[in-house]
Amino acid sequence: MVCWLPSFFLVLGSEWYGSILFFVMGMTMTEKILAKHAGIDVVKPGQLINCKLDMVLANDVTAPPAIKEFEKIGKPVFDNTKIALVPDHFTPNKDIKSAGLAKIVRDFAHKHNIVNYFEIGRVGIEHVILPEKGIVAPGMVTIGADSHTCTYGALGGFSTGVGSTDLGVALATGEAWFKVPETIKVNITGKKPKYICGKDVMLTLIGMIGVDGALYKALEFAGEGVKELNMTDRLTIANMAIEAGAKNGIFPVDDETLNYIKDRVTKPYEIVEADSDATYCQTVEINLSELKPVVAFPHLPENTHTVESIKEPITIDQVVIGSCTNGRLEDLAIAASILKGHKVHPNVRCIIIPGSQQVYLDAIHNGYIDTFIEAGAAVSTPTCGPCLGAHMGIMTAGERCVSTTNRNFRGRMGHVDSEVYLASPYVAAASAILGKIATPEEVE
Repeated sequence: MVCWLPSFFLVLGSEWYGSILFFVMGMTMTEKILAKHAGIDVVKPGQLINCKLDMVLANDVTAPPAIKEFEKIGKPVFDNTKIALVPDHFTPNKDIKSAGLAKIVRDFAHKHNIVNYFEIGRVGIEHVILPEKGIVAPGMVTIGADSHTCTYGALGGFSTGVGSTDLGVALATGEAWFKVPETIKVNITGKKPKYICGKDVMLTLIGMIGVDGALYKALEFAGEGVKELNMTDRLTIANMAIEAGAKNGIFPVDDETLNYIKDRVTKPYEIVEADSDATYCQTVEINLSELKPVVAFPHLPENTHTVESIKEPITIDQVVIGSCTNGRLEDLAIAASILKGHKVHPNVRCIIIPGSQQVYLDAIHNGYIDTFIEAGAAVSTPTCGPCLGAHMGIMTAGERCVSTTNRNFRGRMGHVDSEVYLASPYVAAASAILGKIATPEEVE
């Protein structure tokens, strides 16, 4: 973007210099989207701005406190079509308290005629169903009272998690403030090998830069290798941007994106591209061709190891395949391809959770559910459940789980002395068969 100035001034940074002509300011994808929604031409990292919102999201854990703050304001909701309420964390209700939380969300949704409210039987994991149903789209600004709201950057929009207080205000105003983040460019090259998927890409990146390597920064994914990543890969990668500390993750809009949203998104949207002269605070290179199946050891996603580097067998007690990270149809297809013709190890509980009712239905039609049950796995209705240690797969002291979820903090899935190993659906399914952390090659 070229900005012309009076002939006697030139702006450099925040200072004025006596000079002439003009200066050039290129913007990243994130900066462009935020600038438009703030109603200004140009933004720069560190700038505080107020943005109009396209979608506001909350779940059964975060909506109740947000609703409490909203009610203090004394205004109606800003737009009942731009709010999504998804009770998915403790549902189906695991106890009386969770039933009470769900009722608060249900009553609010009915009172304000919230269009995008999803009840049990029509629900899915929030970050699976919003893209699936075309509720989020390129160029949008979405906030959610859930840290993994950054998932929707896979579609070329800006999306990020906020606290329940900020969300409560947003329910009334349709606005939120942001500090414009610096952007790290993640340049992806090469070809995706067999048994490698988006989970391996993101765990590799987090292993490279650490869980605070992108703290309050945007991760912008680019390069020729992006076309190797299907939408499920991209949704998984963007979902885990927060695990590197990032404010958001974002992908360019290409044919893969357009094919995905073609029959889903019915409202107008805007495709945003980074300027060729955009400024990045760092560039990270990832060559897909060099990737190996990766596992994040306890108790941080940055504690990554290739499976082939594990010297002594790590026996396990449980496998979880699902979540907002890896609960889509393609993830279940991967798991089914590995489990078919095999049995889950007798010492392992294998729990598989489709991310939505549509994913569940498609998995039935494709024969995946037959494969899972015949292999000795349990299949659950869509829920976040075990990912956050809520229900449907809690571990006791000393137990180990290989999980396709996004976090392996101490006590994340149960007892503080249990262990969670993060992995792709390929590795998770192979591990379920062999009773230890394993690669698909070991069960071929």
